[in-house]
Amino acid sequence: MNQNSPKTFQFNLSGVGNWLTILLIVWLLATFGLGWLVNSLLFLMGLVLIVPVIGYFGLRWWLSRNLIQDPCPVCQYEITALNQTQLQCPSCGEPLQVQQGHLERLTPPGTIDVKAVEVSAKQLED
Repeated sequence: MNQNSPKTFQFNLSGVGNWLTILLIVWLLATFGLGWLVNSLLFLMGLVLIVPVIGYFGLRWWLSRNLIQDPCPVCQYEITALNQTQLQCPSCGEPLQVQQGHLERLTPPGTIDVKAVEVSAKQLED
């Protein structure tokens, strides 16, 4: 404090603002009634309880329709993927596409995919 200044009387109003805010809120609640506040709190509590349950069952339903599990057509590695997506096999690196619930090789147009059949030498002699 400065010793050379004249002594003045000062008010400390730091706590008055908080009390005025609380009184204003209480006055507004008393004016409009508390029914809307109770109803809105009950509505919010209902949403907090119901939305996660609906979300859980909705997500399970969506996953059961869109999640497929199929072997890779090249290396027979079992892959889990979402329907209508493109991915790469983690085992052999082959680009794959999920179509109609099954994995198919993603090949450029005009590519003919041939399945090799193993023939033993004994069958040729007969």
